[in-house]
Amino acid sequence: MKDDVEGMSMSKMKLLYAGTSPYARKARMVVLEKGMTDEVEMVFCNPFDMPEQIRAANPLGKVPALIDRGRAIYDSPVICEYLDRAGGGPELLPSDGDARWEVLCRQALADGMLDAAYNIVMEKRREDSEQSAYWIERWWSGIFSAFDALQQDAAALEGRVDLGTIAVGAAIGYIDFRLPGSDWQQGRADLARWYEGFAARPAMKETDPAL
Repeated sequence: MKDDVEGMSMSKMKLLYAGTSPYARKARMVVLEKGMTDEVEMVFCNPFDMPEQIRAANPLGKVPALIDRGRAIYDSPVICEYLDRAGGGPELLPSDGDARWEVLCRQALADGMLDAAYNIVMEKRREDSEQSAYWIERWWSGIFSAFDALQQDAAALEGRVDLGTIAVGAAIGYIDFRLPGSDWQQGRADLARWYEGFAARPAMKETDPAL
């Protein structure tokens, strides 16, 4: 594994990632679930220490970013779909029909949870006097509303590995990692049971941000 963007092999796609980024985790999981480890070079980057180098692949200076034959692909939903289309293995996003919209909506819900959780994490890093209790409460409200929706949808999650469940797994994993003690499992036994099983998948374990 490389520790920077220098000297990357030109024969593979390059996925720029940070180990604790839940957005990058989704893309890394797609690589693993699709069996693309020989086709994609994982390139560790710190977006805070290396903003200029990362901007060569993503003008926003964010990870993940994917480079394929000189083409830069970003952000995480686009990268995940690109990898799904580029690789073999199981299809993670149906090409059309109701199934496609179901997966995309579930991915959007999970990404919204991630955005809110990330905002809380960043807000809590500010001085206490500068933090907004209003916004923290509002972000948590959205997260728990999403948890409720996923609890109602838990039966549909069972046995599925697609961009929707990958995004949900990454979102819950990030909340548990960065915002422990949320007790989201309370009253959501079906979702908690599903997540316990999904978290045991090799792709989830290999990309655990705590490692």
